[in-house]
Amino acid sequence: MRYDQLEHAIRAACDVTEDTEILIFGSQAILGTYPNAHESLRASIEVDVQAKNKPERTDLIDGSLGENSQFHITHGFYVHGISIEAATLPEGWSERTITVSDSIATRGCKGHCIDAHDLAASKLFAYRDKDRNFVTTLLIEQLIDGPTLLERINTLPIDEDARKRLIQWVEITLEDIIESD
Repeated sequence: MRYDQLEHAIRAACDVTEDTEILIFGSQAILGTYPNAHESLRASIEVDVQAKNKPERTDLIDGSLGENSQFHITHGFYVHGISIEAATLPEGWSERTITVSDSIATRGCKGHCIDAHDLAASKLFAYRDKDRNFVTTLLIEQLIDGPTLLERINTLPIDEDARKRLIQWVEITLEDIIESD
């Protein structure tokens, strides 16, 4: 996905939900902080969003903009309407979002993208191979730093065993990155 496609997704999701703001919390939220992020970080053709002020209208997004919709076929990417509660996010995430808005490209609508460190902590909690690879790339490219990531992991609403596993993964990954330099 490219930044202009993210802007298009914001505009389209706001049109469908009749909202002026959306929350963006999947991997493509990285474009809010890093519009020209490494290609591997932008590989997904899906952007996960929720209508911010009208969350009850979020389900309308999939029918119009979702996978295999005419929007997807036409534009080569799709918008997945999903509750932000599906993501496990660090405390305070809503105060750290990065706003994507432009009077022309988004027609003044706002996309609030999860901050890169919050996104990384959330991805790590999911703990899928693709999510660990995503976070590793963020660390290698120095788009996030280890200490801040560890702080965010410590504020995730998860059990202590899971927290210890994530902290250990980050520490080992950081050591591997340092050794490979």
